[in-house]
Amino acid sequence: MAGADYNINEIDMQQTIFAGILFSPRVVFNLNGRYRHLESGIEFEGPGKAVLENGKLLFTIGNSNVNAGFPVELEPVDYEKSSFDLKEVTIGINFHWERKEDQRFKGGLRIIRENGHLTAINVLPLEDYLISVISSEMSASSSSELLRAHAVISRSWLLAQKEKEEKLKVAGSYVTTIEKEGERIRWYDREDHTNFDVCADDHCQRYQGITRAGANTVEEAVNSTSGMVLVWDGSICDARYSKCCGGISEKFGNVWEPAEHPYLTRVIDNPQEPQGYDTDLTNEESAIKWILGDPEAFCNTKSRYVLSQVLNNYDQETINFFRWTVSLTQQEVKDLLKKKVDLDLGDITDLVPLERGVSGRLIRLKITGTKGIMVLGKELEIRKALSPSHLYSSAFIVEKEETSNGIPAGFTLKGAGWGHGVGLCQIGAAVMGSGGFSFRDILTHYFPGAELEKRY
Repeated sequence: MAGADYNINEIDMQQTIFAGILFSPRVVFNLNGRYRHLESGIEFEGPGKAVLENGKLLFTIGNSNVNAGFPVELEPVDYEKSSFDLKEVTIGINFHWERKEDQRFKGGLRIIRENGHLTAINVLPLEDYLISVISSEMSASSSSELLRAHAVISRSWLLAQKEKEEKLKVAGSYVTTIEKEGERIRWYDREDHTNFDVCADDHCQRYQGITRAGANTVEEAVNSTSGMVLVWDGSICDARYSKCCGGISEKFGNVWEPAEHPYLTRVIDNPQEPQGYDTDLTNEESAIKWILGDPEAFCNTKSRYVLSQVLNNYDQETINFFRWTVSLTQQEVKDLLKKKVDLDLGDITDLVPLERGVSGRLIRLKITGTKGIMVLGKELEIRKALSPSHLYSSAFIVEKEETSNGIPAGFTLKGAGWGHGVGLCQIGAAVMGSGGFSFRDILTHYFPGAELEKRY
């Protein structure tokens, strides 16, 4: 598939994107229209599957066995008229709303073998990819200004990741864990994807093919911003985003590698300083008051109209996101620590915040047990450790339940925000878009100092 451009110049697309969609011992699909198997040159359509058995590939289309090696590459004969379906794609991997669904995609299908399973990869032009991302990340009914803003940041993020990947090929390994006696600091970013540009889930940015794409408003938003990216000091911005910052956005280096991106910094999600709060949330007392409070912010909204614009149906299952509460029994905490981060500290006697970022998100959490002490970080590792899926965020305070012989019966976590909180706050941006702010206003608010530039 590499080298196939699907007449990209004719349809005004700039780059080809390889998106990892499905990771499974079997890939079940349906070809809607004629597809060419590049290895044999034979054209196929209809149902098919690829199965990995004892390290060998069994590849069939219809009732016919196809002699195929890795990678399996199927290219549409007519890009505009063809599509393919993938069955039982897992979305929301490890999140509280994880589920499977069938999805439809434009472009080519590539199947590779990696880490003992099959990976199905969609190959298509960048701008077509973006049309789906905007529909997958947001609702197509969002305001046109929000859709334009999201088109710019999704494009910027993707191109920045491709640039980063090229640099990593030169630099070598990418460090994601710093471990020493009694402390484990880990972050999650680019370490998982070496055989494609981007995955299709929340680890990167949601991409669900043309399953939800197709609204004219989304296509117009992508087309009207075609080639536009955010730039800082001549380089394309690594433009991050999450669902809800909780009132203040986080700095990049507090979530991922210790790097400074001046445009990914502390932003108060309010035109004015919130009244009655000290917004230095690295201070524990200020963070406690903030997290337990109800400060005014763009993202502090319960408007079903706005939320239905920005949240797809499964996201709307999450009602309390600006402020939330989770209670865990002693046994649940012990089981989670063992299952999620392989820690056996005995009975847990305390969860102590050691370091917070500028949004109040915990960067380092000390876990004290009867068998030992461990400090965990960064934010996603903390979120993983204390939830069957992920906590909404690491911006939380800890309240111990009734104690017997020094052992709490459980812990209540009271928190703020949904996601890592870096860059654009999607719910806050939705409120801005519905309130008459332009997409340029939205980008300026969440990425201070970054400039909008048309690269192609």
